[in-house]
Amino acid sequence: MKHSLFKAGLPLLAASIAACTTTGTGFGSSPSGGNPVTFTWTSSNAVSGTMTARTTDGKMFSGPFFQVTTNTRVDQLGPLWAGWGPGWRYGGWYDWWPEPQFITHYTGQVVANLAAPEGARMRCRFQLISPATGMAGGGSGECQLPDKSTVDVTFQRA
Repeated sequence: MKHSLFKAGLPLLAASIAACTTTGTGFGSSPSGGNPVTFTWTSSNAVSGTMTARTTDGKMFSGPFFQVTTNTRVDQLGPLWAGWGPGWRYGGWYDWWPEPQFITHYTGQVVANLAAPEGARMRCRFQLISPATGMAGGGSGECQLPDKSTVDVTFQRA
């Protein structure tokens, strides 16, 4: 009897795990309205996931995104520094980024480091509309392309 209950419960468990995955979309363009980019993201929690950006010329960038929360340690965000070289972390485009430490406030900020298969990078920062709901609540921000141009991005509520 216990064995059949376990077998019957397994599909429910699988469905509940799958139900925890959230996906969404976004759209971006240069400040002048050109160079459209489409974004998709997937997350199994409210604070991290994967994001893909596709430009109109077919170039695709993909990688992790992280929402900075009260429990985030800067060293947990290590994948964000990959491919950008020394000095990127402190100054320039990310002047608001704190020194390595525990982040003690809920910022509603999301950061992403996306890479193309050939190694080109796109880095992004977003401000969430509803930080408690993560990317599913929508938000906006900008991404910097490898040529240093920027794309203004908006994510709709999922």
